Amino acid sequence: MSRQEIKHPSHTPMSPGDGPNASPFELAWRATQQHLLIQRSPEGCWPGYLSSSALSTATAIMALDESIKAGVGTGAQQSHRRAECEAGWAWLIASQNPDGGWGDTTLSLSNISTTALVWAALPRDDSRFLGANRVAEQWLLEAVNQSLGTNHSQLEPRDLATAIGRRYGKDHTFSVPILTALALRGRLGDPTSAWRLIPQLPFELAAFPRAWYAKLRLRVVSYALPALIAIGLVRFANYRNWNFATNAVRYLVKRRVMRILQEIQPASGGFLEATPLTSFVTLGLLRAGLASNPVVSAGLAFLDQSCRDDGSWPIDTNLATWATTLSIGALRDARDAKKLQVLNQTEQRDLRQWLLNQQYRSVHPFTQAAPGGWAWTPLSGGVPDADDTPGAMLALGLLTGDTDPEVLAAARQGARWLLGTQNRDGGMPTFCRGWGQLPFDRSSADLTAHALRAWQRWYPEFDERDQRVFQQAFQKSVDFLLKQQQANGAWVPLWFGNQYLTEEENPVYGTSRVLLAWVATRQMERADWNSAGHRAWQWLLRQQNPDGGWGGGRNFDPNAVPEMPSTIEETGLALEALAECYLARSRDGEQQQLLDDTYKALISGGNRLLELIGNGTCFPASPIGFYFAKLWYYESTYPIVFALNALRGLVQVCQTRTSGTNAGVAP
Repeated sequence: MSRQEIKHPSHTPMSPGDGPNASPFELAWRATQQHLLIQRSPEGCWPGYLSSSALSTATAIMALDESIKAGVGTGAQQSHRRAECEAGWAWLIASQNPDGGWGDTTLSLSNISTTALVWAALPRDDSRFLGANRVAEQWLLEAVNQSLGTNHSQLEPRDLATAIGRRYGKDHTFSVPILTALALRGRLGDPTSAWRLIPQLPFELAAFPRAWYAKLRLRVVSYALPALIAIGLVRFANYRNWNFATNAVRYLVKRRVMRILQEIQPASGGFLEATPLTSFVTLGLLRAGLASNPVVSAGLAFLDQSCRDDGSWPIDTNLATWATTLSIGALRDARDAKKLQVLNQTEQRDLRQWLLNQQYRSVHPFTQAAPGGWAWTPLSGGVPDADDTPGAMLALGLLTGDTDPEVLAAARQGARWLLGTQNRDGGMPTFCRGWGQLPFDRSSADLTAHALRAWQRWYPEFDERDQRVFQQAFQKSVDFLLKQQQANGAWVPLWFGNQYLTEEENPVYGTSRVLLAWVATRQMERADWNSAGHRAWQWLLRQQNPDGGWGGGRNFDPNAVPEMPSTIEETGLALEALAECYLARSRDGEQQQLLDDTYKALISGGNRLLELIGNGTCFPASPIGFYFAKLWYYESTYPIVFALNALRGLVQVCQTRTSGTNAGVAP
């Protein structure tokens, strides 16, 4: 269902001039709480639901189709996989955009990567797909001409390869696997010419000690070791360069890197629980002459297990740990934000234990991460990271008293894990310290702000020696955030974006997350940090749309959309941050005009949020999630938790305004 087709119940809007009547917000807050509570699994956590992905579906189909051609598996398995391919092809045809291309989700704009992969996945000689193939090829031609500034009448393999490479720049993590898939499916011309268009990934470097990887300056990101090996091997098997010495080295280390690949494959068979990465690895090994390798059979089993009833695949199995920690934070009480009144003691105890069980207690075999972190999922393909670790630490802080020794030990270990991951620049990368060359390995503002909040929450419980260490980490994090703030006052995040913005960034998400850290650390006596927060606060106010809501920011692409649409997620994010700023700074008696402007923005934004969520009855998701390598997704939990955080803040602001406790603020 499109956003335009959704019918919202009417409500009586509040006006900034009508007085502090909080009842519509409180009613919606309670309704949204109940909506979130019923999303729990029998285990009491929130598994969430990821959008189906055309890109994931295309890559999975290619791997399964190639496995059938290679005769891998029993007759029953091959028959089952043929049925999966048929269902997948049908889903792809049904999800093709009117312009002839495909986006990552059914709500996404067409993009060159997904369209090219679907084009490669569809059979070329089947009359059922001739029309879809023809319009897809025309879309690709227009996209290539626009990217390269050309006016060709025919899609040339070299031009297509160049345009795909430009989308990712120096990062070969995704561009090379895409081009490899196109070559293997005959979409880049004759084999010899096709392989010349594809850079050789140096899979031999995987044989080096893992501690060396950051110094080797690989052109793939830290999480992409499986693709480095498999995609490097398939090109080596199909096309070798003239350098005898390099070829000899690669031949000698082939068995060793395959052993490494087998060692880091999780029990589920899915690398990072991600369909695209697992599909690329499986496809590459199949066409590298390694069809009998156990990595292939495990990868195919994962793809079989991940296929949905409608024939589609998501980008990842689930984000259950992330969704659960977000949900716990969103269930804070409006009257006492340090408590979870809506969850009873048994529910809190079970959630606490569930989260404690997800903490990694040993070195992770994939990234060699030290013990102490949390991943986005409890499944075997998860990897500890610097967003889910602070998320879990903050959730544990709400689920228990500070005197619980098991929780305190877990929080201390998580805090130290973050400290060990912090880069020299003071920022937090996602997985590994010190890589820093490519986008998804660099320090980022959203992760740094999240870590800062988690450290601040547990700092009083640490001993004096640890407190001194974390004081230094605080200052370094703030220094990093100050350097990353844009001239207009905004911060750009890593893991979220907006498809309508010119650079596909989402400064509303990034700025709102840093502002939460700014509020949490307002006791820091730093004039530069205080000034940065005020500039960000004012920037966020300026991003409000005429309808009262927020999108990703005001710098949208007019060619993609006539005006930036307001979403539940971005409106909720902005409202939460503005409410936190208002509540914290009004207690400090700061800047009366800014407080009044913020109150007006909160009320008008709250009214728009009530419209978007039907007063707490419907929560259509938007594709603001930015997965690995510019891959969009939406998640069913996001609009609920972001709206709930906003509504709690609105209830608190209106209660405060009514009581007249704001210094100098008239109710």
